[in-house]
This record gives sequence, structure tokens and C-alpha cells, in this order.
Amino acid sequence: MASSSSGLTFKLHPLVIVNISDHHTRVKSQSQPPTADVTSSSSPAPRVFGCVIGVQKARTVEIFNSFELLYDPSTHSLDRSFLEKKQELYKKVFPNFYILGWYSTGADAEESDMHIHKALMDINENPVYVLLNPLINHAQKDLPVTIYESEMHVIDGIPQLIFVQSSYTIETVEAERISVDHVAHLKPSDGGSAATQLAAHLTGIHSAIKMLNSRIRVLHHYLNAMQKGEIPYENSLLRQVSSLLRRLPAIESEKFQDDFLMEYNDTILISYLAMFTDCTSTMNDLVDKINIAYDRHSRKGGRTAFI
Repeated sequence: MASSSSGLTFKLHPLVIVNISDHHTRVKSQSQPPTADVTSSSSPAPRVFGCVIGVQKARTVEIFNSFELLYDPSTHSLDRSFLEKKQELYKKVFPNFYILGWYSTGADAEESDMHIHKALMDINENPVYVLLNPLINHAQKDLPVTIYESEMHVIDGIPQLIFVQSSYTIETVEAERISVDHVAHLKPSDGGSAATQLAAHLTGIHSAIKMLNSRIRVLHHYLNAMQKGEIPYENSLLRQVSSLLRRLPAIESEKFQDDFLMEYNDTILISYLAMFTDCTSTMNDLVDKINIAYDRHSRKGGRTAFI
């Protein structure tokens, strides 16, 4: 797959990824009922299709949201009237957003995708194609999302429109960060215990720290190679590295140690208070049970209550 040469900068918001994943999950669950056996559940789910909307400022394309579309597999085309109706409705709510392209699911772009891509060129002369791979690959560290553009290439003397892969970055706003964090901390539907949720939370933190450590190690090797003269100096990259290092927490300072010890002591104090409160509640329950038992005996034998 060739790389794009348009020079456009793509920024993808998490809401788009969540929408596509939710669309795929719903279609898969509807096409494969819970009563199906294991062999039928392993069959591939039908592909889903939709439009991506956002804004384009100069050479920067920012994809904010998406909506679903109806697809006819027999003609490999989208329901045009449904698309125009959804576009009109979204235009009333988001007047600054425009249709930037479309999305689908699959491991790779297919030949039939170009028909849909060309059909959307009357709305956007250069639409983008966002492809989400729903197959789980535990060895893959990057997001299973690919953004394609279309370019005219001459193949065997014939000009053809082909898909070329483009790079992108994840862009978030405060509301999206809160929403994604809320979704990540939802309780499992099977009623998982607090220990299970804590283990999942700690696993996420461990993965984040491990990723941060690997990225810092790459910067360290790069700076060492530059210092030894193995690679030429680039002032622009050095400024970017310096800016990134300033964001890292300084854990060697006295202020950090004081703040850390204070927070650590506060956490231990809260844990102790919670434990004492739980013990007090248990003791109160025990005293109530003893009083009830002695009250019954006092009615028969004339004894007084224990407390």
C-alpha cells in the first residue's frame, strides 16, 4: 500500500472510533443471536458503513464525529436518500461540520470500496476513508484504524484511482477524555468483583507506564547516537525532545518527595478510617444481636439486658 503525498494532516477524535466499534458490535450481535453455537459465532460479521464529519482548515483535516449509513450489498452502493436526510439533520445540529468521507470495517480495503468512494466525490471531491479492523490482535500495539486517501496513479499506462495510506494523530477535548475514562471504568456486565475491576485498572496503568518507558528509551537512544556523532544534529527535533522532557514529572526534587509522602499518608489514614468504621459497624451489629438475645431471656427469667 502506497503512502499519501497530499501533505494533509489528519486528526482523529476518539468519538469516531467508539461510534464505529459500537456500530460493528450491534450489527454483529444482531446477525449472531446468543442461541447460536460456537461454530456459527465464529463466522465473520457483516461489514458496516457510515460517514465521517468534521472540519478542514487549510491542510489540517479534523474528524470529529460519524453517523451510520444504509448499504446495499447487491449493488455495492449506499442509500443516497438516507444519506441526504442524515446530512440535513446533522447540518442543523452541527452547522460547521461537513462530510469529510466515510468509514467501514475490515482487515484491508477491498475493490468494491472504490465504488462507494467515487460515489461520495460529488459531496467531497477528495473524501477520506476510515477503516477499522475489528479482528483482535494482541501483538499489535497501535490502534487498528487506518485512514486512506485516493490518488490518481498510472498503472500499466492506464490512469487509475487507488487508495493510499495516510498518517494521523489522536486529538481529544476535555469532554471526550471524561467520556472515554467513564466507559473504561464501567462495571462488567457479568457482575465482576471489585478485585477484578482493580486488576483491570492496574493492568491499564501498567501498560501505560510500560509504553511511556519504551518511548523515553527511544529518545534516550536517539540522543546518545546524536551525541556520539552517529547521526547529524537536528535542532528542531532537539527542541521537541526538550519540550517533551519538561512535561515529565521530576521525581528527584524535594517538593515531589514531600507531596508524595503527604498523599501517601493521607491515603493510609483514609484506609485506617475505613477499616475502623467497618469494625465499628460490625461491633454495633454484634451488640444489637446480643441485646436481642438477652432481651428474650430476660422476659423468661427476669434478666437485665447486656447493654
